[in-house]
Amino acid sequence: MATRRLGLIMHGVTGRMGMNQHLIRSICAIRAEGGVTLANGDRAMPEPILIGRNAEKIEALAKANGIARWGTDLDAALANKDDTIFFDAGTTKMRPTLLAKALGAGKHVYCEKPIATNLNEAVKIARLAQASGLKHGAVQDKLFLPGLRKLDMLRRSGFFGRMLSLRLEFGYWVFEGDLQPIQRPSWNYRSEDGGGMILDMMCHWRYVLDNLFGEVQSVSCLGATHIPKRWDEDGKPYPATADDAAYATVQLKGHQGEPVIAQINMSWATRVRRDDLVTFHVDGTDGSAVAGLSDCRAQSRVATPRPVWNPDVKQTMNFLDQWQEIPDTTVYDNGFKIQWEHFIRHVVDAAPYKWTLEEGAKGVQLVEAALASWKERRWIDVPALAL
Repeated sequence: MATRRLGLIMHGVTGRMGMNQHLIRSICAIRAEGGVTLANGDRAMPEPILIGRNAEKIEALAKANGIARWGTDLDAALANKDDTIFFDAGTTKMRPTLLAKALGAGKHVYCEKPIATNLNEAVKIARLAQASGLKHGAVQDKLFLPGLRKLDMLRRSGFFGRMLSLRLEFGYWVFEGDLQPIQRPSWNYRSEDGGGMILDMMCHWRYVLDNLFGEVQSVSCLGATHIPKRWDEDGKPYPATADDAAYATVQLKGHQGEPVIAQINMSWATRVRRDDLVTFHVDGTDGSAVAGLSDCRAQSRVATPRPVWNPDVKQTMNFLDQWQEIPDTTVYDNGFKIQWEHFIRHVVDAAPYKWTLEEGAKGVQLVEAALASWKERRWIDVPALAL
């Protein structure tokens, strides 16, 4: 058994998501396990170099995680032929340019979502990647959540019968910054900096909907900026110009061709009273299920209770107790790490891989359709995306 070095340029990983999920819980975890096991038993060992604008911050991050290489010169990193993959978790506005530069340097590319702030740029970079012959991928981490993997197992088993509808509830209260410190970057709430709930989250919901519930056909969406004034990292007030909530209805074509209706509420101005920060409630003719990040509970047709509507009598049924928990039948690894392992095998072993930049462009397509629906106050069709 041999270990193959895999040089990896990691850009923009000083942020919360890039540092915690991609660097520490994915690449560092893979390195601690001795690399990614390949088809022939060999291992691919990622050897990252961390690249960022703030030398002090990037050096501290590298040293804290046992990473020997770091720097601020992206061009020099791209010129190193020993590093074959470029990963970007920086700002969305810079992403298409960075990916194009990396592809031009002959690097395979992998990136966070959204892959661009608009569909034209997303399609352009996806076409460029496709024409290059290089490997490319976009993060679609929600597909690897334990809760959604359990939900998908129910779907594949035929548990739901004919799937009818999905209710997706996402969000929590993001502090404004005056009374309590903010827990998300301030740029998330400035449209000029690439912020906004619809841009950030519709990319996620597109691949979740397409893969688990049905192909997106059309969308009706209403956005909102509920909190018009926020305070930044330095405690300075600024106008929030991006949407911090959105309410959408999406028509799907189910996996057996049946229509499925998805209702999506997403907000950074809501207080949580549900099982998790995101919940997926699926109803079907033969059963229903509710999944969060980790857990999933189901109720079959034959186990469905018969509640009685009587507003004059206090409800005695405990509806939450009437659902069966789907057990953990395997060890669920970090979702970001799982997709990293898939991408590394795709690069080194030519293993099949479907979460490409084309799939990332589909996410941006739904973003644009949702924004157009909000602006024009009407349903918007979402045609098949052809590169």
